[in-house]
Amino acid sequence: MLLFFKTRKLKLMQKSINRQWRLAARPVGDIKESDFEYREEPIPSLEDGEVLVRNIYLSLDPTNRIWMSDRPQYMPPVQLGEVMRGLVLGVVEESKNPNFQPGDMVSGLLGWQDYALISPPNLLSLIKLPTPLPVPLTAFMGPLSFIGCTAYFGLLDIGKPQAGETVVVSAASGAVGSIVGQIAKIKGCRVVGITGSDEKCQWLLEELGFDAAINYQTADLIPALAKSCPNGIDVYFENVGGAILDAVLTQVNLNARIPLCGLISTYNSPEPVPGPYNFSQILMKRVLVQGFIVSDYFQQWDVAFREIGQWIQEGKIKYNQEIVEGLENAPKAILKLFDGNKMGKLIVQVSPEP
Repeated sequence: MLLFFKTRKLKLMQKSINRQWRLAARPVGDIKESDFEYREEPIPSLEDGEVLVRNIYLSLDPTNRIWMSDRPQYMPPVQLGEVMRGLVLGVVEESKNPNFQPGDMVSGLLGWQDYALISPPNLLSLIKLPTPLPVPLTAFMGPLSFIGCTAYFGLLDIGKPQAGETVVVSAASGAVGSIVGQIAKIKGCRVVGITGSDEKCQWLLEELGFDAAINYQTADLIPALAKSCPNGIDVYFENVGGAILDAVLTQVNLNARIPLCGLISTYNSPEPVPGPYNFSQILMKRVLVQGFIVSDYFQQWDVAFREIGQWIQEGKIKYNQEIVEGLENAPKAILKLFDGNKMGKLIVQVSPEP
């Protein structure tokens, strides 16, 4: 299912101008639109070995909030004044590199801008999409991107679900969580999703085939989890942290596994966040808790792409995308990640598809 929010037909910007959003301030608490600075820069001419990419789709993800901070993290933080980092799907407009031709569809960390000029040292991280495309182009912003790989490897390599086990997923209606739940169903598990509205619960149950869904905004979590997980919790795919993690720890089984993907409930906290109050359950139940970053599995991404692509074609995996039109709307759109006002993958369409 795709959700499009379009107000006008996108047009290519004048090619001599490259619109950019740069990091103007490190957020204190919630992200603010004023944390970004708009600039217009000329597009430089290509030198030997370089490639110019026109950005089409920009991915907005919770990790953007981490990159904007100066806290210790898995990548260097975005520096003040730099173009905001972001995963982009684009098309090669010009090339002076024999490995890339105009018209090639590519993906990489190309930033919040209309065009990206990539020099040879950085071309190694540029992923070329298959030709012809086996699925709609936007699928490479969701299940066939790092999003799908995060769900695939976190659940299967760390969670190791077995048929008949109970898998609980937080942020279950989000881009990663929704795919995690569907893969767990494919593997024969009972799947319980935790999300933030009755509408999202309904989508998980009726569209994605979850066995149970809990609205954490209205439910008393511990009894709701006990009811939805009568045999306890074997795998908990963690996306949020905080009170939800605490509630889950009261229901975990012996030798449960917790792939730790994200802690979005804590990212905007200006003060240090206390650890889970039920931390002792990790010891008592001998629970495996393992944090991971999807780039840990970069060399294996093609394995995930092949299997997820097959599941999409077989109708076993569905995905939701909210597409906000226009690069100018990116600083406002990213707020949707933290206010619960989105379902599925959040994307900004920067320019038209070829």
